[in-house]
Amino acid sequence: MSAGTARRVRPVLLGLAVLVVLGVLLELAVGAASLDLPRAVACLVAPDPGCDPGDRYILLALRVPRALGAVVVGAGLAVAGCAMQGLFRNPLADPTLVGVSSGAALGAGLAIVFARLLPVLPGGFTQPVLAFAGGLAATWLVHALARARGQTSVVGLLLAGIAVTALAGSALGLLSYLSDDRQLRDLSLWLLGGLGGITRGVTLVLVPLVALAGGLLWRRARDLDALLLGEAEAFHLGVDVERLRRRVIIEVALAVGVCVAFTGIIGFVGLVVPHLLRGLVGPRHRVLLPAAALGGAGLLLFADAVARTMLAPAELPVGILTSLLGAPVFLALLARVRATELV
Repeated sequence: MSAGTARRVRPVLLGLAVLVVLGVLLELAVGAASLDLPRAVACLVAPDPGCDPGDRYILLALRVPRALGAVVVGAGLAVAGCAMQGLFRNPLADPTLVGVSSGAALGAGLAIVFARLLPVLPGGFTQPVLAFAGGLAATWLVHALARARGQTSVVGLLLAGIAVTALAGSALGLLSYLSDDRQLRDLSLWLLGGLGGITRGVTLVLVPLVALAGGLLWRRARDLDALLLGEAEAFHLGVDVERLRRRVIIEVALAVGVCVAFTGIIGFVGLVVPHLLRGLVGPRHRVLLPAAALGGAGLLLFADAVARTMLAPAELPVGILTSLLGAPVFLALLARVRATELV
């Protein structure tokens, strides 16, 4: 890390932390019902018999879990994207490359269309469980297809990911054709991505699993740094590249799979955030991974706040908004990469 980059790290991390705090306050404040936020928050910290019970319910049951969910999902997607970019040594790498999102979408589609034939899990967790299982199954299939003679090829991972994603897309098309109007609407809304399904019960599952995956990925920081030099160089530095690749893919699948299972597909957070922050804090993953977590959390908090108020009292799926913001940035990144290759 250069001296200039090192001097920027602390202010950048502090600024991102402030961004997350402001985003949480905004999430608590905005919505279909207007709240006196300072009084409502004061009632949460020090309960007062004079507090409005309706405001307290809105905060505790709806907005606090949703804000926490936005923080965890945004952080999880961004950290997973950061790890994938380090693993593939490519700034355009994305967690969807390993098929986890498409597999989760297929699992959710099966749960929606064949709901009457499936056992009902407590808390309405049938759909998230099937989505999570679909994401892990797709990731396992991609990894199995990419292995040859005990080694996992990066090119093989990319090609297998494309094939599995196409297969899952075809199956989703068939499910859409077989579904009735209500099922088709539910499936379409799930694919657009949103945080409306985040409840207190969901956060009890979401927070520990994403925190576990993020912590494990952070432990791979030094190995990912070594991998940036090349696979041969990383091997000579004592890194078991094959084991690293396998573990990172499993941990990315866990982080993204559990997020997608409860929120649907929220695109571009894992692609755009780590790439932009890499230019500010440098490529060292011990710093870049926490920065990506803060940046992804802040981005999703503000995007969700805008999505909830743009068409109020209706709610715009936040996945649409992140795609509208992320697609132009992705095209700019692609143009920069192409220009670099031509130089």
